[in-house]
Amino acid sequence: MQESGYFNNYAPIDGTWDEMYEPEGIRSHYSRVIDYLSRESSDDLTRKEELAKRLFMSQGITFTVYSSGEGIEKIFPFDIIPRIITADEWAFVEKGIKQRLKALNLFLKDIYSNQFIVKDGLVPIDIIYSCPHFLREMYRLEVPYDIYVHIAGIDLIRDFDGTFYVLEDNLRTPSGVSYMLENREITKRLFPDLLPQCGVRSVMEYPSILYKNLLSLSPRQTSNPTIVLLSPGIYNSAYFEHTTLARLMGVELVEGRDLVVKDQKVYMKTTVGLQQVDVIYRRVDDEYLDPLVFNPSSILGVAGIMGAYRKGNVAIVNAIGNGVADDKAIYIYVPEMIKYYLNEEPILKNVPTYQLGNDDERKHVFANINKMVIKKTNESGGYGMLMGHAAPDEEIDTYKKEILKAPRNFIAQPTISLSAAPCYIQGALHPRRIDLRPYALCGPDGIEIVPGGLTRVALKEGSLVVNSSQGGGSKDTWVLA
Repeated sequence: MQESGYFNNYAPIDGTWDEMYEPEGIRSHYSRVIDYLSRESSDDLTRKEELAKRLFMSQGITFTVYSSGEGIEKIFPFDIIPRIITADEWAFVEKGIKQRLKALNLFLKDIYSNQFIVKDGLVPIDIIYSCPHFLREMYRLEVPYDIYVHIAGIDLIRDFDGTFYVLEDNLRTPSGVSYMLENREITKRLFPDLLPQCGVRSVMEYPSILYKNLLSLSPRQTSNPTIVLLSPGIYNSAYFEHTTLARLMGVELVEGRDLVVKDQKVYMKTTVGLQQVDVIYRRVDDEYLDPLVFNPSSILGVAGIMGAYRKGNVAIVNAIGNGVADDKAIYIYVPEMIKYYLNEEPILKNVPTYQLGNDDERKHVFANINKMVIKKTNESGGYGMLMGHAAPDEEIDTYKKEILKAPRNFIAQPTISLSAAPCYIQGALHPRRIDLRPYALCGPDGIEIVPGGLTRVALKEGSLVVNSSQGGGSKDTWVLA
C-alpha cells in the first residue's frame, strides 16, 4: 500500500474505537479503499467533495431545521470517505436487529390486547399508561398479519472496545432512508470503480422490498391495489424523502386534503373521480392522523381514517400507537422482552440506562451528572438533551429543576465514547464520531434488512451529537460481501 499524507497524519482519538485504524495500522477491510485514495491528490478529492455538494443541491437533497433562523432548507452534509463494515460484523448486527424487532412487535401486540407482560410484572403498568404514545384507540384492534412495525430504524453505536449497542429504536415514522440511497448514488458517481473492486453489497433494493410488503397488506383481493404515501407536505423536514420514496416505488404522493373517507373506506381524489385506497404508508404522526379521534385542530390528516382502519378497509404503515414501544422509558425493558417473548438472550446490548422516575436511580444520576447524558423520553433529533460532561453548572441546575417537575419523562445514560471514522475535512483526514441506523422492513415473509444503513457523523470536532438538526452529516455505509 502506498504511503499518503492523508493517513500519515491521521490521529485517532484516545479511548475510542476507530473504524479504520487499530494500533497495528490500517484495518484490513479498509486497506483497498485507502490504497485507492492514496493515489488521488488532495485536489482530486476536493473536486469530488465539491461535486458531491453540487449533486446534493441540484437534486434537492436537503432537510429542514425548524429552529434555525437561516431559512427553511439546508443541504445535508456528506462526507466522501465511506464507512466500511465487514461481512461478519454485519451478520451479527442483522441477527441482533431481527431478534429485537420480533420481540418489540410481540410487545406491541401484547400491550394492545392481553398485556401478559404487565400482569407478569416485567413492565410496570404506570410506565405504559403514562406514555403519551400508548393509544387506547388501538386496544383490541387487529392489524394485518399481526405486524405493527413494518419499517424500523434501529440506531446503533460502538463503544471503546468495538461492542455494538442499541442507542434507540425508531418504530413510528423512521426517516433517513432516502439519504442512505442518495449517498450510494453519489458514491457511485465519485468512485465508480471502487465499489465493485471492494465487493460492496447493494442497498438499492430497499424501495422494491418496501413496495412488495405494502402490496401484501392490501385488504382487498385485487391484482392492482392502490398504495399512497401520505406526507404532511412541503414544509416537513423529511419532504425530500417522501418524494423520493414515492417516485422509486411508483406510488402516489398525497397530503391529507387529497384523501376523503366515505362509508368507512378511504378514497383518493383524482381528476376522474374518487379512487379507493388500500394501503397508506403514512409519514404523518399519530396525533395528526385523524382530527375526529386525536388532535381536532389537525389539517394534516384525514377525518374518519381511524374508523376505516378499525374496520379493516385500509392498511396503515407503520401501525398507529407504535410509539409506546420506542419510548425511551420503555427502552430499558427491551432485553427483558426478548427473554420473555422469545426465550433468548439479547444479541445486541442496550446502553445502561437509568429511569429518573426511580428515586434511587435519580439520586445516582444527580451525583454523577458530569458523566451522564440525560434525554427526554419523547424527544428526538438531538433536542432536549443534556450532555453532562460539557454543560455549564448553571445549565445543569436548570435541567435538574425541570427533571424534578416530571421525572418519568427523563432517562440518563453514561456518556458513551462513540466510535470514530475518517472524514475528509479541509484537505486532510480527521476522525469524527459516528453512529449507524440500519433500516429493517417487516412483511408477511419475515424481516429483511438491506446491507448498510445511514451512517451519521458528528462533523464538529469533539462533538458526540450526530443529528443533522444539530450540525451532523452522513457518509455512505459499505457492507462487504
